Amino acid sequence: MKTAYYSSAAALAVALGSTGALAQSIDLPESGEADAETIVVTANRTERAISQVGESVTVVGEEEIINRQPSDVLDILRTVPGVTFNRNGGIGTNAGVSIRGAESDQTVVLIDGVKLNDPASPGGGFNFGPLLMGNIARVEVVRGSQSVLYGSQAIGGVVNLITREPTEDLGVFARAEYGGRDQVDLTGNFSGRAGAIAASIGANYLRTDGISAFSEARGGTERDGFESFGVNGKLDIALAENVSLDLRGFYADSEVGIDGFPAPSFAFADVDEVSYREDFVGYAGINADFLDGRFRNRLGFAYTNIDRRNFNFDTDTQTFEADGENRRFEYQGVFDAADFAELVFGAEREESEYRTDPIAADVWINSVYGQLNLTPLAGLSLTGGVRYDDHETFGDNTTFAASGAYSPNSGATVVRASYGEGFKAPSLFQLYSEYGNTALLPEESESWDVGITQSILDRRAQIGVTYFERDAENLIAFVSCFGNADPICTGRPSGAYDNIARASAKGWEAGIALRPVDGFDVSLNYSHIDAFDETTGNRLARRAEESFNLVADYRLANGIGLGATVLVVGDSFDNASNSRSLEGYVVTDVRASYGVTERLEIFGRIENLFDAEYETVFRYGQPGRAAFGGVRFRM
Repeated sequence: MKTAYYSSAAALAVALGSTGALAQSIDLPESGEADAETIVVTANRTERAISQVGESVTVVGEEEIINRQPSDVLDILRTVPGVTFNRNGGIGTNAGVSIRGAESDQTVVLIDGVKLNDPASPGGGFNFGPLLMGNIARVEVVRGSQSVLYGSQAIGGVVNLITREPTEDLGVFARAEYGGRDQVDLTGNFSGRAGAIAASIGANYLRTDGISAFSEARGGTERDGFESFGVNGKLDIALAENVSLDLRGFYADSEVGIDGFPAPSFAFADVDEVSYREDFVGYAGINADFLDGRFRNRLGFAYTNIDRRNFNFDTDTQTFEADGENRRFEYQGVFDAADFAELVFGAEREESEYRTDPIAADVWINSVYGQLNLTPLAGLSLTGGVRYDDHETFGDNTTFAASGAYSPNSGATVVRASYGEGFKAPSLFQLYSEYGNTALLPEESESWDVGITQSILDRRAQIGVTYFERDAENLIAFVSCFGNADPICTGRPSGAYDNIARASAKGWEAGIALRPVDGFDVSLNYSHIDAFDETTGNRLARRAEESFNLVADYRLANGIGLGATVLVVGDSFDNASNSRSLEGYVVTDVRASYGVTERLEIFGRIENLFDAEYETVFRYGQPGRAAFGGVRFRM
């Protein structure tokens, strides 16, 4: 049964970084499948062929994920065009992702379509640090402001992580790995169908001694370990020929060592402190098709809870506790009005809650949206959409979006352009904490991009380039009230949040993807991002102006696989005043695998082959060279 949003898309062939920003697995057809088309879901909340998508999208599919042997999600995201990351130490520590120079909390993060953003974090963003790849089989990243379809926070873009789908026949995926820093990584997933019920259920576990979050190059010696256990599940229950029940769940329980500023010197140093976190995500929905499948409906309830607390074993005290909860009631319809016209529309109510001693607060936002997808001429696709939001504190907000894609030669050449508006509602912390301001307005953005991709050599090669711009205003920033007579400081001696900032970003994303022979895939991506604080003229912190990556994998006929990833990131500034710099870095990973049988493989890799020392946040170290090896089984 075809659902309105998530159906079989995650099992389809993988993917192009559209709009010219080429992704790791480019949309190069398999031998003998010159007319094959990748299908993208996240860009329009309905399945569309890649040549019909005007937005800038990257999709990384299951085969590439397996070949690259990642442990955490950042290992995949760091090579997506336009994406930069920063992390406070090794795997598991606090990590943020920026898309095209936007703030990390201006990204909507989804897992199986359910929002992961934490209402209890200061900016309402998502900490990627503890998030493992586990049974995530597909990653879609949409760049540019996407609030028409995804609402608040979609200023920079959307990251959608899709776990393994139910299958018709019995499917098994198992992976066991051991390596440097005493790291153990285990993953398993079973899928299949029994009568009317199709299911996919899995689990993953990782533990490592880690590295010192306080950079070892600066004197850190105590290793900050990380441990995580997670489960995932999907059930598709056919209630009738045109009606099905959709159940999804994700749970992760993690702990990671962190460093800080101990007394009496309060200088950054090793501390025996641990951060604990529990993530629970649930979704229950019913899908119903009418009019011979032309009218597809989804009614659902989504729930996210992230519970965090820190405990300092040096002082035997709990130093932090916060609980964020998000409840979303949603309806979405997709109506095929004609062969050339598809209407996507919906309504949502989102309720967010934040609890930390002694504060408890909640807020709601009601939304309606609609988007029209047209294919008026052969090779031409157009979209236009609008969204209306009503927020409990700041009132209403309306956003617009439009995009188009044109191919005169069945996808060999594709010209794309998109315009999108974004907004971000003030977080609960910004509204109701001791620094809160209930008069805050939403952050707002306008973005556009234009690009072209060209396939050559019988579609064994593709070249693309994209230009983009984004302007954002009413950005929420912290205002210090020490010696400040501004009225906003009345009753707030330490400081308060206010809408005072403006920012802009513009740049290029370019890439080349090659398949010289079957089984050999190479992609090169380059991103240039000029991201500035328009109120000061300074560059935005921790956004490198330039980055480059190469991803290559070669599968020989004898079952041997060889691959490498090279990531090159330029210099950036660590702070808003641009007084402290972060040096650029080059990290090289190499990997190999061997198919013992058709279903059983052994594999290994060396991360940071040349043992580069670098920081993505000042004083916080990143992992050095380490080797890993393991075995995986698929059927």
